[in-house]
Amino acid sequence: MEFFEQRSRYTREPVSLTIAFLLGVGGIAVGTAWLIKYYRDIADSEEVKRKLSLLSCHFTWHLLFQDIDIPYLEMRISEELEFLDIKDTVGMLNLRAYVNHLKAEDEEALQSLKEAEALIQREQLGKRSLVTWGNCAWVHYHMGRLAKAQKYLQKVKNTCKELGSRFPFTMECAEMYFDQGWALLKCGGHNYIEAMRKFQKVLRLEPENPEYNIGYAVAAYHIDFDNNISLAPLRKAVRLNPEDLNIKVCLALKLQDVGLVAEAETHIEEALSSTSCRHYIFLYIAKYYRRKGCIDKALPLLHRALQVSPASGYLHYQLGLCYHRHVMQLKTSSNEQARKQAAQQAIFEFQETLKLRPIFEMAYVCMAEVQAEMGQYKEAQANFQKALNMTVMYIHLECHKEQDIHLRYGHYQHFHRKSEEDAITHYLIGLNLKRKNFVWRKLLVALEEVATRRVRQNVQLVESTCLLGFVHKLKGNMKEAVQFYEMALRHTGEMNPEF
Repeated sequence: MEFFEQRSRYTREPVSLTIAFLLGVGGIAVGTAWLIKYYRDIADSEEVKRKLSLLSCHFTWHLLFQDIDIPYLEMRISEELEFLDIKDTVGMLNLRAYVNHLKAEDEEALQSLKEAEALIQREQLGKRSLVTWGNCAWVHYHMGRLAKAQKYLQKVKNTCKELGSRFPFTMECAEMYFDQGWALLKCGGHNYIEAMRKFQKVLRLEPENPEYNIGYAVAAYHIDFDNNISLAPLRKAVRLNPEDLNIKVCLALKLQDVGLVAEAETHIEEALSSTSCRHYIFLYIAKYYRRKGCIDKALPLLHRALQVSPASGYLHYQLGLCYHRHVMQLKTSSNEQARKQAAQQAIFEFQETLKLRPIFEMAYVCMAEVQAEMGQYKEAQANFQKALNMTVMYIHLECHKEQDIHLRYGHYQHFHRKSEEDAITHYLIGLNLKRKNFVWRKLLVALEEVATRRVRQNVQLVESTCLLGFVHKLKGNMKEAVQFYEMALRHTGEMNPEF
């Protein structure tokens, strides 16, 4: 009988009672033998766990995501394995196995790992087997199968020795960093910076490897909000992978960001004209057209993609964004009926998004913005509040998203509810998060505009002037900051220690 099975059987009562029972039934010899075996099994288990902690696999990579993200991640993995022409099938099978384990589906996890092992053997992937075997060892350990866990540990150890690793249970090699980088990328935004670091290590070892350059470029693109760090890596990845439409469209989106429209259009047209263009590429091309304002080109592409992936919350979200943009385009139009229909469709798509991904915070925010545009303030307030609650409930919410929620809610209070004070409160909350990104700069502009207007209109002059001093302080304009603080002091007519 395996250790954990014994443990669950014998430790329903305190160990002392179990020993007393055995002594009464079988005498001292039986009780002593059981006790020795019990503590030996504990020691064996701890030793196996110590070795498991030395492995490099999904169980030791500290992948950051919350339980609420698991259904969405599982759906993405299934879609990629079923529909996409992915090169890294082994990596996706390993990630699926890890997700299965998190859902307490260890038998399913072992099935995914069995498929990965078969692929490794067939394609002779060598070093990449270490991750799969490491995952196998961990799953068997959690199932209480110490002997099988030790078997996989031994396979890892033997392979590391054969390949000349200086570590008994892992290797420092490009393949290992590559697997870890993609696992981090797939698990969401909280892992992107660490993913980029892993791909940087990979490229130091093999700088011209096409696949490794794709990984690095994609990681850089995901964290590149306003400093253009991804432009050069994306260009290099496209040069090394001229047939890869996914990386080509990512480059087009980045080129659009920096205003290189003609070059971006070339890549978009190449992707659309390719016979190998898959539905997931349509999503990114649609995003390009939406940002360009061409809603009539974006919507058909998203609907085509949705036919293949009807359960994709992100696709519904992108559709919602398109209709949201259309609502804003019709703001000055006399066709109120068309605007109302676009708003209804946007709200519907955001609702569909939230059915599939209940804690997609920006879907609540965007839906609230559409509702505010249509005068549905009660509904808008409720949805903004749900998003704001998420900034408190979920500690892993990315900083720029939290700032964006406060920015948009501030705009809602300012322009729709005509409450400048509430707007200022939320602009300040966003700025106090202190991450100086593109959203932070928008918050700074919004705060400066409202404070300037209040000074001109002589509204709460001391506080408004002080706010302008604060704005210039954050900008690094210390001379102007001092001038505004001195002006605020003069308005008070007395010395204020805060100033």
